[in-house]
Amino acid sequence: MTDTATPQEIQEVREVTEDTGNTAPQQQQQQQRRPRGGKGRAPRNGQQRPQQDAKQAQPQQQQQQRPARKVHPALEKLFTLYPKMFGAHFLPLKLGVYQDLLAQHPDEFKKEDLKVALGLHARSTRYLEAVAAGHQRHDLQGVPVEPVAPEHVHHAILEVFKRRQARSNEDLRPHVVTRIIAAIEASGLGRDAYAERVRTQDETNNALLDEAVAELGRQAAKREALFRAFTASGRSEAEFAEMYGMDPVEVARTLERVRRDQAAAEAAAVAAAAAAAAAPASEEAGAGGDAAAS
Repeated sequence: MTDTATPQEIQEVREVTEDTGNTAPQQQQQQQRRPRGGKGRAPRNGQQRPQQDAKQAQPQQQQQQRPARKVHPALEKLFTLYPKMFGAHFLPLKLGVYQDLLAQHPDEFKKEDLKVALGLHARSTRYLEAVAAGHQRHDLQGVPVEPVAPEHVHHAILEVFKRRQARSNEDLRPHVVTRIIAAIEASGLGRDAYAERVRTQDETNNALLDEAVAELGRQAAKREALFRAFTASGRSEAEFAEMYGMDPVEVARTLERVRRDQAAAEAAAVAAAAAAAAAPASEEAGAGGDAAAS
C-alpha cells in the first residue's frame, strides 16, 4: 500500500520550512515610539531646558543616594575562594556543594551562615538565568560534572519570566514559550514525558507549558506531512525541494529530523516493551525470595 499525503497535507508543505528554522511561534514585539517635539516657540533665555534637565536628574540622584545592598559575609568569602563560581559570571552548582564546602573549609564557614548564603545565591536572578540557559552543573573549580535536571531548568525559566514580567509593560509570554520549547527539545524527552515530569499545581505555569507542547505538536505534524509528501513523490530531496520551490538545505534538515524522531520513537518502544517483559520476571524472583525467607 502506497503511503501518500492528503491534499491538505500537500498544501501545508510550503509552510513547513517557515517553522523549521524557528522552534517557536514568532514573537510579537511592541515598539515604543518617542514623542516628537512640537513646532512651538523655542524657550526663552534657556529657562525651560535647565528645568527639564533638573527633573531628569532627580531619579538619578535618588538612585545614587540609595544605600548599597549589603552582601552576606559568607558570600563575600565564597567569592574570594571561588571567583569562577561566585564571581562576575554564575554557573549552576553541582549537587552536594554545601557538603563539599564544609568538608574543604571546616573552619571558614558556620553551617547556618553557609546555608543562608548558598540559598541567597541560588535564588538570585543571575543564577536562575544560568540554570534556565541549560548550562551544566559545575564543581567548585568550575569543571562541568552533570546536566541540570529538566524540571530544574523548567522551574528556572518560569521564575525568571515571572520576575521580568513584573517589571515590564510588554507581554513576555511568547518569549517564555520559546524558551520552554527549547528546553523540551534539549531535554531529550518526548513532549508528553517532559510535560508529565515538570507539571505542577500552578495553573498559570501549566498553561505556558501546554502552549509550548501544543506548538511543538503543530511543528511535528507539519514535518511529518512534508515527509509523507516527499515519500509519495518518489523524487530525490533536491528534486522535491525544487518542485515546491523550497530551500533544499531546509528540506534536507527537516527530513533528517523526522527520521531521527522516528528512530527515537522506535527505540523508546523497544525499551518499554523490554521493561514490561522484565517486570513479571523480577516480580516472580522477588516472590520466590520472600517465600524462601519465610
